[in-house]
Amino acid sequence: MTGVITGVSVSHSLATVEEVESAAPEDPSAAAQRLAARSGVDESVVLATCNRAEAYVVTDDGADGREALADFAPEVREGAVTQFDHEGSIRHLMRVASGLESLVLGEDQIIGQVKAAMERAREDGTLGPVLEEALLKAVHVGERARTETAINEGTVSMGSAAVELAAREADLDDATALVLGAGEMGTLAARAFDGAGVDRLVVANRTVTNAEHVAQDVGVDAEAVGLHDAPAAAKEASVVVAATGADDAVLDADDLDGADAVCVDIARPRDIDPAADALDGVVVHDIDDLERVTERAHEQRRTAARRVEAMIDDEHDRLLSSLKRARADEAIRGMYEGAERMKARELDRALTKLEAQGELTEEQRETVEALADSLVSQLLAPPTKSLREAAGEDDWNTIQTAMELFDPTTDVVDAEGAPDAAEEPAGE
Repeated sequence: MTGVITGVSVSHSLATVEEVESAAPEDPSAAAQRLAARSGVDESVVLATCNRAEAYVVTDDGADGREALADFAPEVREGAVTQFDHEGSIRHLMRVASGLESLVLGEDQIIGQVKAAMERAREDGTLGPVLEEALLKAVHVGERARTETAINEGTVSMGSAAVELAAREADLDDATALVLGAGEMGTLAARAFDGAGVDRLVVANRTVTNAEHVAQDVGVDAEAVGLHDAPAAAKEASVVVAATGADDAVLDADDLDGADAVCVDIARPRDIDPAADALDGVVVHDIDDLERVTERAHEQRRTAARRVEAMIDDEHDRLLSSLKRARADEAIRGMYEGAERMKARELDRALTKLEAQGELTEEQRETVEALADSLVSQLLAPPTKSLREAAGEDDWNTIQTAMELFDPTTDVVDAEGAPDAAEEPAGE
């Protein structure tokens, strides 16, 4: 198991929704296969969600990995693209699977998305031993984080809290829900409605393509419309969560007159005219109501996150040590295999010559063979020690050079190019 991981990420932490959308490949399988087909790339995997687009490759050299990923997000500004080296990729994958990199700290959906990306790469033939071990470790850490800490307990996002508050006053089973806005909070509200049992979801946004992206991200029957269609959609909805960035109200009191809906407005400035709360059948909650709901859970998850960070440090160091040992052991194994082949050839030639000079006793043959074994062991002891030290010191160049020099698949050839004969000593 050899190779180094190189990664690239475009996520909500630095990029806009439009930038994440432009970086996310329409077909993650095809994108991973294109990466795997590039020169020097041995493995690849692509992780694409509504909040992140990431790709990882395994190459013999980090420079090859960076070159393979150089055009992963050509339309995204430089400051919104994050690159990772081998160790950084492993740590980032653990953070992603643990929910530390999510919009909602500790959210559960991402661990399933990491598993799905790994399984897709396995089916596509782009997953190899290096990425598989890193991804399995990331999933393991993510599962530990959720079973051993409170990282995913309590409602922490305004979007999901809005749905929770609405569910206290309206029956969401088989209901129609309306989400105004396709940004961070609108996306989280849509996901929360998806898990709350609504029958239908309408996502309204100024840019309809962004609303379509959110609608495609949920499993419930969902429709994307423009903001101009929001008043009509509100008349049919039982619950409304408003989270646009509009400067003026999207729904005024007249738009909701005759509706029967619980509305939760988490936009600043407000999306829903507060006067609508006076209408029969309409209830309007604002962001102050939600902040009281979420603050306790936020603190609980922040405390858990510190425990998860320590867990990642431990698991990260453990995996790196394992990978270093495995790579050094492979180089050492190749070195010994090559030496054993050379020893066998030379021993056979020497014994043949000695037999021609007179019959050898069994004891004499054993003495010659023991001499050959001793020479191999003594000659390889120093480089074996050096390779193990190189692994402990992250000296991948030394290990890679050793693997190239002692490739077990390469035969030692003599000066004339014959693979089964060693050079004759000078003077014969």
